[in-house]
Amino acid sequence: MADCHDEDVPEEETPGYQKPAEKSVDEILNTDKDDEALEKYKKTLLGQAADGGKIIAKFPDNPAKVIVTMLSIIVDGRPDVELDLTRVTPGDKTKFPAIVIKEGATYKVKISFYVQREIVAGLRYVQQTYRKGIRVDSESHMVGSYGPKLDLQSFLTKPDEAPAGMIARGEYTIKSKFTDDDKNVYLAWDWTLKIKKDWKDSE
Repeated sequence: MADCHDEDVPEEETPGYQKPAEKSVDEILNTDKDDEALEKYKKTLLGQAADGGKIIAKFPDNPAKVIVTMLSIIVDGRPDVELDLTRVTPGDKTKFPAIVIKEGATYKVKISFYVQREIVAGLRYVQQTYRKGIRVDSESHMVGSYGPKLDLQSFLTKPDEAPAGMIARGEYTIKSKFTDDDKNVYLAWDWTLKIKKDWKDSE
């Protein structure tokens, strides 16, 4: 089986997307302080993380600019299934329980994260799906650019449909990572989907 955390994972470009000009939070906070409208915009951008011209880090002991905390599988009418990504550490092959989805069901993936200290440009969620060691799908989702906030932030993918049919049923390994325009990888992790004939097969 291929290793998801190597050069094999593609960084697909988003058509029409251009990386914004880099500007530190300090530069933003100290620009045009007399402009009331701009100051209001800064407050909207940075929220409570901006206090008296300084940025407050949600996790001061963690040097990371992006901290990914949770992956959730959302299906209408069913309880969300969550994976605690704070358990994942670099180089660690954390094993999560397989997530069961009924064949043909429509689901979304939600990634929850914090951004602290600086604005992060072009966050992207990348995932590759393997079955029996063979890659069967590859996706790259543009999450966007985010300023530091004390609040938990999140990204929700567009609806996807689980494969259906006897041949499609079975176990799929998904290799995910959360990255940005500068190719910084904030987290990389593996998880498993099991496609079943019915929801009751997971109960």
